[in-house]
Amino acid sequence: MGNYDRDEFSEVELSSTFAGVPDAFQRLWTPHRIAYIEDGQQPAKDQCPFCLAPSMTDEKALIVHRGEHAFVLLNLFPYNSGHLLVCPYRHVALYDEATEEEIAEIGRLTQTAMRVVREVAKCDGFNLGMNQGRVAGAGIAEHLHQHVVPRWSLDANFFPIIAGTKALPRLLGEVRTAIAEQWKASGGE
Repeated sequence: MGNYDRDEFSEVELSSTFAGVPDAFQRLWTPHRIAYIEDGQQPAKDQCPFCLAPSMTDEKALIVHRGEHAFVLLNLFPYNSGHLLVCPYRHVALYDEATEEEIAEIGRLTQTAMRVVREVAKCDGFNLGMNQGRVAGAGIAEHLHQHVVPRWSLDANFFPIIAGTKALPRLLGEVRTAIAEQWKASGGE
């Protein structure tokens, strides 16, 4: 059909002319997400950030607490300010592959993380979850990690949808310091 001005055609005309039968769905084209679909986005085992983090300083690795079988760190790409990850030290991919000791400590650390973040960030609720495997959305699929995401009742905006941007009111270093200090002050595990 050559060059055309999109404004000259309605959605129905465009879809029937170029792509078949229209439907009721709107389309949000997100070509940047192809990186999550194609192979190659997972790090090699020797580059696993959750295996490397414990060998770094807490400040550099964003670690807020170290336990016996698991540790807690800030998510480098947080959904919200204060988004924590609870990880076993051992490089294990799935929850059902973790030992009883790892599971118990991940549970205790998740509870403490909630109490500490609630105190520091005054949040109203949490999303907790584990994405098991690449197909389930795990950014680092080969190393088990529990997400602890604080949520606020009055913090809803369209930045992520419209601008592909998360608005984070505090820098990661500030958040790590506040959470680590509160963790110690609370006497948490």
